Order: sequence, then C-alpha cells, then structure tokens
Amino acid sequence: MGSARTTIDVSTLSLGRLRKQSRLREAVIQRLLLACALISVFTTIGIVIILVVQAAGFFSKVSILEFFTGTQWTPLFQPQHFGVLPLVGGTLLTAGIAILVAIPIGLAAAVYLSEYAQDRVRRIVKPFLEILAGIPTVVYGYFALTFLTPLLQNIFPDMIVFNALSAGLVMGIMIIPMVSSLSEDAMVAVPRSLRDAGYGLGATRYEVATRVVMPAAVSGIVAACILALSRAVGETMIVVIAAGSTPKLTLNPLESIQTMTAYIVQISLGETPHGTVEYYTIFAVGLLLFFMTLLMNLFSQWFVGRYREKY
Repeated sequence: MGSARTTIDVSTLSLGRLRKQSRLREAVIQRLLLACALISVFTTIGIVIILVVQAAGFFSKVSILEFFTGTQWTPLFQPQHFGVLPLVGGTLLTAGIAILVAIPIGLAAAVYLSEYAQDRVRRIVKPFLEILAGIPTVVYGYFALTFLTPLLQNIFPDMIVFNALSAGLVMGIMIIPMVSSLSEDAMVAVPRSLRDAGYGLGATRYEVATRVVMPAAVSGIVAACILALSRAVGETMIVVIAAGSTPKLTLNPLESIQTMTAYIVQISLGETPHGTVEYYTIFAVGLLLFFMTLLMNLFSQWFVGRYREKY
C-alpha cells in the first residue's frame, strides 16, 4: 500500500510539473506573439506621428486650401505654387491604366485556374504567373522605358519618351498576380455544391463560373482589385523611371506626368535644405498618400465584411 501510494504521489507531482511547464510555455508564446503584433501597430503609429508632425511644419507656411485645390505644383521654382492636384492626378492616371490592364487579365486567369485548369496544369501555371510579383520594380521600369515606349511610339507618334501610358501598362502587368491569386482564392472557397447545382440545371462551365462562382466570390474579388489599386497608387520605381517628372494635371496618357511617390523620391535624392518649406512638402505629400491608401484598404475590409457570403 505504501509503495503504491508513493508511486501515485510521484506521478501526480510529475503531471502537475508538466502542466505548469506547459502553461508557462504557452504564456511565453502568447507574449511573444503579442509583442510581434504590437511592433506592427506601434510602427504604424510612429509613421503617422512623424508624418503629421513634419507635415504641420508645411501647413504652418502653406494654406491647406491651396494645397488641396491648387492646380499648379512648383515648390522648387519661383513663383512657388503648392497645389497637389497635379501629383494626385498623375498618380490616379497611372494607377487607373494599371487597374484597367490588371482586372480583366487577372480575373480571366483566376477563372481559368479555379474552374477550367486541371490540378497538374494549375501547379505549373500558377507559379509562373506569380513570378511576375517577384520581379524587381526597377526592372519593370526599364522594361517600360526601353521596350514598351519605343513600341508604342510606332502607334502613337506624338508620344514622348517619358509618359503615363507605358508606366501604367507595365504597372498593370506587375499587379496581375495580386488580382489573379486573391481572386482565385475567393473562387476556390465557393462550395462545390453550388457548382454541382448549376451543372445539374444544365448550365455550362462558363455559365457556372460567371453566374454562380463569381457572384458568390464577389467580396473577395472586389477586395483583390482594391488592394491591387492600392499597390499601384503606392508604386515608386516604375513611375520614377518611365513616367517622367512633370507635375501636370492632364488626362492625356501620352504626356509626361509626375506621381506623388516620384516627387518624394525627387526631393529625397536632391539637395533641398532641411527645414525649408520645400523639404516639408515630402511629408505633406506622404501624409496624403498614406491616407489615400488607408481609405482604400478600409473600404476593402468593409466591402468584404458587408458582402461576404457565409456557407
């Protein structure tokens, strides 16, 4: 009896020690994961604080009304004008061209991979498609400048070397993997039973894809397109190399323009003295760019939550 009781006590003590060690390990892991999450949060907060504080130095010298409504942007020349609309217009022009390229091609690729391609074909095609996302953007920029622009000049003789069209088209090619991959994931998540119901009613594969699968996955598809647009708005190297540095409020894609990111690079690499109003312009433009992309991402999350289908 005594020996059996001693064995039970030892086993109970060992089990309690293991449980204590397990709880300690879980607590450590939980705190490490929390620390990683807080790093992201505090980094974002720090970026916002720096942008706001530095941009305040700009808006203390320049009218907010002029900044948001002015149509001339010449902070480096006399007379100085600080209307940001030419930069915003150039950014939206190139991003608009990019999204017009990426959405049809990306959605077509997503429909093929999710509804038509066999597993063997999908395993081969999808990695090659996603290689586009891994190509450095500087390579895309010089591809637009040295290959696409001369090609387009044969079609549009009035096109100049640095233009919005070449930059937008190449940017669209760059974001195709984002549209196709995220859209395909949304389509694959649609239950097989919905497809079988469509086939049972006599629908073709194309009709099932366009009238059953895509409407059911519309929240994910729209979110993919908005995220791709946000990526295009924040793109830097392609527009720096291929779009030019002429801040101009125009809808003509054959002309040279300047985007918000390209202007930030121009000032950052220049010899603008620290503390001047010209120097503070990069923070004002950066803050506006941050809020533009933030609003796009928030709208994407709202749309997904509002229209997500639950099965």
